[in-house]
Amino acid sequence: MWVSRISSFGAQAIKKLTQGQLAHVQRTPYLHASSGRIQTLQLPPQMHRFFCTTAATEEEQTINVTFVETDGTEKHIKVPVGTSMLEAAHSNDIELEGACEGSCACSTCHVIVMDVDHYNRLPDPSDEENDMLDLAFGLTETSRLGCQIEAKPELDGIRLALPVATRNFAVDGYKPKPH
Repeated sequence: MWVSRISSFGAQAIKKLTQGQLAHVQRTPYLHASSGRIQTLQLPPQMHRFFCTTAATEEEQTINVTFVETDGTEKHIKVPVGTSMLEAAHSNDIELEGACEGSCACSTCHVIVMDVDHYNRLPDPSDEENDMLDLAFGLTETSRLGCQIEAKPELDGIRLALPVATRNFAVDGYKPKPH
């Protein structure tokens, strides 16, 4: 049903464009399929969004995340949907190491999900994640790897506690800067 409506709407718009009946048009670049050259199509603003897949959304969707640091201070941040908690921590100067750079090959981005309800909304950990969690310092029932938690709308308001140490930090106390 939606496809037929959009197709009908598109056909009407193209017919009006070719007849020069549309005012207040917006120039939209597109790649011509047969020639491979970029051409422009003039569309009115209300039709532009139906044809342009790269148009920016009004506001990128974000969720609220709270990181509770080892000293108990809380850092509230907004995280774009689709971003891992490890990337979010690095972007906001939160000391979450991630020695393997998010490839699920270490346990240095270990976080503790503080709310069981949010923990239950997460997908089950993979076997690889469980193997790495077995190596994590201070493992709890709601422990996960930050690189494996992806921001999704249903996780809005999630609270993540950083453990007091990681395997790398516990050795000599040195805290490297994130990459």
